[in-house]
Amino acid sequence: MKPVEKPLRTLAKGGRVLVVDDEEGVRSFLAESLERDAHEIEQAEDGEVALRLAREEPFDVVLTDLRMPKVDGMTVVRTLRTEQPDVELIVLTAFGDVGTAVEAMKLGVYDYLQKPLSGPAAVRELVKGALARRQALGAPSREERLPTKSKLTFGAPSMRPVVEALAKVARSGATVLLQGESGTGKEVAARAIHEMSPRTQKPFVAINCAVLTEQLLESELFGHEKGAFTGAHAQRRGRIELADGGSFFLDEVGELRPSLQAKLLRVIEERTFERLGGSQSIEVDVRWIAATHRDLRAMVREGTFREDLYHRLAVFPIKLPPLRERREDIVPLAEALLLDLHAAAGRKPPRLDEALAQKLREAPWPGNVRELRNALERAMILADGERLGVEHLWLEENEELAAPRNTETTETTAGKGGSLADLERATIEQTLAKVGGNRRAAAQALGIGLRTLYEKLKRYQLR
Repeated sequence: MKPVEKPLRTLAKGGRVLVVDDEEGVRSFLAESLERDAHEIEQAEDGEVALRLAREEPFDVVLTDLRMPKVDGMTVVRTLRTEQPDVELIVLTAFGDVGTAVEAMKLGVYDYLQKPLSGPAAVRELVKGALARRQALGAPSREERLPTKSKLTFGAPSMRPVVEALAKVARSGATVLLQGESGTGKEVAARAIHEMSPRTQKPFVAINCAVLTEQLLESELFGHEKGAFTGAHAQRRGRIELADGGSFFLDEVGELRPSLQAKLLRVIEERTFERLGGSQSIEVDVRWIAATHRDLRAMVREGTFREDLYHRLAVFPIKLPPLRERREDIVPLAEALLLDLHAAAGRKPPRLDEALAQKLREAPWPGNVRELRNALERAMILADGERLGVEHLWLEENEELAAPRNTETTETTAGKGGSLADLERATIEQTLAKVGGNRRAAAQALGIGLRTLYEKLKRYQLR
């Protein structure tokens, strides 16, 4: 199974350089010259291959010939200047093409080399200068461009602009609004922004606006002074204060009540707030990241969300596509999730067989990554060996458990004409046995709520 992204290789020094020329001799000469300075070199025989390689993983410097088959050098220059404005470009030109090289310089090319090349020293010096300019302009490093610490996968075409946008906005201090269905990985994206930002050594603090009451949420956000309300026995710093210097993630910001919307707007605009029951103004330096599955613009029209707060949050909106629109990512994402699940359990992760991989690609996943994780956790409980197969996968349909295929349970119930209720009863029994009777663990493995499990235990008279 091919990986979605190339593994990062550590270099002692130097940059990542792409050499583009249709003459193999020229390519080899340039590559050998630059490898002396410990640059990482990739080669492309024409502009078409060059653009594909650059889109797969960006380069620091691109040396390209102007006259090439399929896609010429000027097209490469114009395309990369638009798509990757941070890359440094150097063009190779024959004597008669100096006018074209000058035209390329007007597009922001660093410099040009005239063929025949005089020697390796000139090439090495030119690339060294291009890298120095790139660094002086504050261009992101390779590690900053790619969210290597996060669990974002980006093999699907729909994810490429998302990852590129995350990398670009991370370097700024702009407020980001992450939009998308529940379970699409908005918090993972928020953490990637923080990890790729200059604030990465400072705190990343998150709060879910949907799970707390209004009073408790206000206290969690702003903190409180002693005696501010019943039960406030001591002063407490709020999460915004704890995030000073770092990033603050407001998950499900669309659930904020109007009174809290007004207070949040003031903090974002003025960078100051007071604790509940206090009068002292506290200054904070926080980078704001918000997320929601709701249509905030529709809420603004309905009058349930403040328009001024929306515009403060939506400085840089990014929409995360649902899993069904990024199917190339499903199997690599499943493998990454299995690594996490089995690391937590202290076990070696099983291998996905091809039939299961295909089933994962075809499933609708209305719950997105969260649903995929639950399905894999259920499969992990059933699979005692080193392999996960289709028979271990259960998908929820209409709030009922879909039948697993070719398992012992199937043979003893559905295989003998049993009903779906019989199968569900047997599934619950089997899961409870595997988790040692722990009902909370069984509910989590089955992907249902604890109350729902208790109702089913009562219905089927299970103890």
